[in-house]
Formats: sequence, C-alpha cells, structure tokens
Amino acid sequence: MGLILVAVTLSAVIGLYFRFNPLRHSTWFMFRRFINWFPLGLSYAFLYMGRNNLNVTQDAMTDLMPSKSFGTIFAAGAIVYAVSLVINGPVVDKIGGKKGIMIATVGAAIANAMLGVATYQLMHGQLMLDMTLVFSVLYAVNMYFQSFGAVSIIKVKAYWFHVRERGVFGAIFGALISLGVYLAFDWGRAIVEASRVKVNGAPTFLQGTFQSLFHVWDGTKDAIWLAYFIPAGILLVFALLDWWLICDTPEEAGLEDFDTHDASSGEMHLEFSIMDLLKRVFTSPILMLVGMVELTNGVVRNGIVNWYFPYLKQTGTAGAEFFHDNWGLLLFLGGISGGFAAGTISDKLFHSRRGPPVALAGGSIILLLVVMAAILSASPVGVGLCAVLIGFFTIAIHSLMSGTAGADFGGRKATATAAGVTDGFVYLGAGIQSLALGQLTTISWQIWPLFLIPFSALGLFFASRMWKSLPEATKRYLLVVEKISITTESGHIESTVIEKITTT
Repeated sequence: MGLILVAVTLSAVIGLYFRFNPLRHSTWFMFRRFINWFPLGLSYAFLYMGRNNLNVTQDAMTDLMPSKSFGTIFAAGAIVYAVSLVINGPVVDKIGGKKGIMIATVGAAIANAMLGVATYQLMHGQLMLDMTLVFSVLYAVNMYFQSFGAVSIIKVKAYWFHVRERGVFGAIFGALISLGVYLAFDWGRAIVEASRVKVNGAPTFLQGTFQSLFHVWDGTKDAIWLAYFIPAGILLVFALLDWWLICDTPEEAGLEDFDTHDASSGEMHLEFSIMDLLKRVFTSPILMLVGMVELTNGVVRNGIVNWYFPYLKQTGTAGAEFFHDNWGLLLFLGGISGGFAAGTISDKLFHSRRGPPVALAGGSIILLLVVMAAILSASPVGVGLCAVLIGFFTIAIHSLMSGTAGADFGGRKATATAAGVTDGFVYLGAGIQSLALGQLTTISWQIWPLFLIPFSALGLFFASRMWKSLPEATKRYLLVVEKISITTESGHIESTVIEKITTT
C-alpha cells in the first residue's frame, strides 16, 4: 500500500511539474528538463537512503550500537558533512553539477559498502577496533561524498529554472528529500526485516529471495549489513544514468540558454576563483541569514527525525505502532506536502520571496513543539502526529532555504557555493542536536522537545529579518515584465532598482 501511495504521489509531482510553466517554455524544453532533473533527483533520493540507513540499522541492533554511540557517530558525519559542503561547494561551481553528482554517487556507494563490511564484522564479533570509532570514521567518509550531492543538484537547477519557477522546484527538491527519507526508513527497514534468520510464518517474497541469494551469513545472525550493500549497488546504477542523461546547462542539451534573473544576471561573462566565490557568500548578509535559519532548522529537523525511533524504543510503541511502522511513508507524504505548499505560497502569494512562508512555518513548529512537550507521556498518537507535522514544516523550510534561496542570492555562478555554505549550517545544527540529545535523553525524554523550542524561535526571528528580500535582478524582472512593485519596509521601491530599470 505504501509503495502505491509513493508511486501516485510521484506521478502527481511529475504532473504538477509539467502543468507549472509560467515562462511558457516549449514542450521539448519541459521534457528535456524533466529528463535532466528526474534521474538527478532520484540519485539524490538514494543518496539519502545511503545516509539515513544508519538510523535503521541502529534501531535493529541497539544492543551493539547504543544511543550514546549513535549520537557520536551521527555527529561525526554531520560535522564532516557541514565542513565538506563549504569546501566542495566552490569545487562544484568550477567542475559542474554533473561531475559533482557522479562523485557523490560513486563515493557514497563505496563508503556504504565499507559500512556494510563493518556491520557484518560487528555482528559476528570480528570487529577488532572500537565500534564507535570505526563507524564514526566510515560514516564521516560517507558524508564527505554525500556533500557533493545537494550542491550538485542545486547547481544544475540554477541554469534550468528561472527564479519565478524555483519555488515550485524547491518543492520538487523537498519531495526528493522526502522520498529519500521514505527509502531509508521504510525500504531500509524492509531490507532489515527480510534479512532476519528467523521469520514468523511463511517467508515473504523478499525474505525468500534474500535467503536464496545471500548465503554469506552463518545462519545464526541477521544480515542487517544488506541495508548498506543494497543502496551501494543502486547508487552505482544511478551514477551510470547520470553520466548518460544529465547536462549542466540547456545549451549543452542543444537548447537555448536564458537569463534566470538571479544574482548572477549581468555577470555570466565573469570568472570567479574559489576564494572569490567563498567571499561572495560569506560577505552576503542575506545568505548568512539563510544560513542561520538553516542551522536552527537542522537542529529541529534532525532532532525529530533521528530521535523518534530511539524514543519509541526506550518508552514503548504501545499506541504508536502506526507511526513506527509507517514512519518513512509519513515523512515522505508530509515532506512533499510541506515543500509544495511552501513553494506555491512563495511563488504565488509572495512573488518568489522565500522569507514569508519560512517564517510562517517556523511559527507553526514552535506551537507543535509546545504541544508535543505537553503530551509527551500521555498521548503516543499525539506525539507521532506532532512529529510528522514538524517534518512537514522543516522540509518546507529546507526546500526554500538551501534548495532555493541559496540559488537565488548566490546566482548561477555561485549557486553550489551558496547552497553548500547554507546546507553546511543545516548539518552544523544536526551535529549540535546529535551530541546534545545523545546526552540529554539519557536523563529524561521530556527534555527532547523542550531542547528544540529555543532553536525554532531563533529560526523564526532570522526568517522574519528576510521577509522582503529578493535579488535585484528579480525585482527588475517583476517590475518590467510582471508589473509588480516590491517595496521596502518604508513603503518605497528601492532607488537602485529604479536606476537599473531606467538604464536598461
């Protein structure tokens, strides 16, 4: 049933993509752009599967990987990911998104295979070194290569989508993240369950297939390591598809390039060094605001997604079986809904401003966390519902910030650098929450939602500071083409915008 819902939802996403064409691109352009982003997006989704499978395997072998060790391992990966994004963003701006996604898929496939070997050795008592150290190092390697994925998909998107289309593409980006979470949690858990040595009743098709194909385990241990090897194989397949199908720009695909009216408009003839790109991002007040929103969102999003299973493991699943068994599917549906709601509101109601829907989402998260804290020990269904709704809003924020605002204000020339830096803030936040909650939840789970509330409040504050922000080229486009005036807080059109229009 879950697979059918996912297929229907993805079909709806594809249908919405073809229906939303505000710039009236040709039919062939829309189709060729679809051929470009769909395999690229699925590659990113499977990268997510090869990232969050750590959560699923930890849930399956808590005795061998306790919550404190899990927190340390995830934090190591998150911090390496955050630093790597800052380093690899400018690299992808120089080499292009196609090469970047191929580095991501091949590198993450190799790292996942190594994690699979380590898991096999751990379960068979053959791991000679400290488990926390080994998994921290290997997961950090995985996350280093994973860091090429997000910046690559946004780099390619910047050349193919106009600013007025990017809110909806941000929703597509959020949908792909949500698909990756579904693949990690639901497909990952299905792989783990099918790898069990002992099954109740007749084996399922997947269990029978695994028992026929994989005779590596000795008959006494579950083959949980398959949760790493299977994503590794899938990623290698998508590396080949990306090499075959993806073009960095419309021109490379035999189409005509067009001005996307982002921050790089009028600068496409310029060449920037890696230091120029980093300076451009770190000296941009608006991109630093985006980064701070993403840091707080990284704390909250990962604070919910990563700790809901350990919470149920330690407090019991009575009354919350539906959420436990369908966690990935619920996050998938919620994330897609949140991404499309935020993207549509941004493009349709706020003229492609990203701050307003992000601020609205942040306020909603605060209310949900307050409710969650109040009912934590009394209503398993209520806690599960709050967790899913928080996932809805955090994906909405992420898709509009790193997935869209980074490209808008970084421009095509610095898209990967801007997205890398802002996404790096996400995983800095993820590392903060992982280290903190790994310790605090051993004291009391009541601290869990309370710890996240101040970060949500900070995120709301930073988002409100960028309520009226738009790139200058976007403002000119809105005034000249769509006859829409974007005013400042004083109520007047910015003089720089008028000057540029009169000289155009």
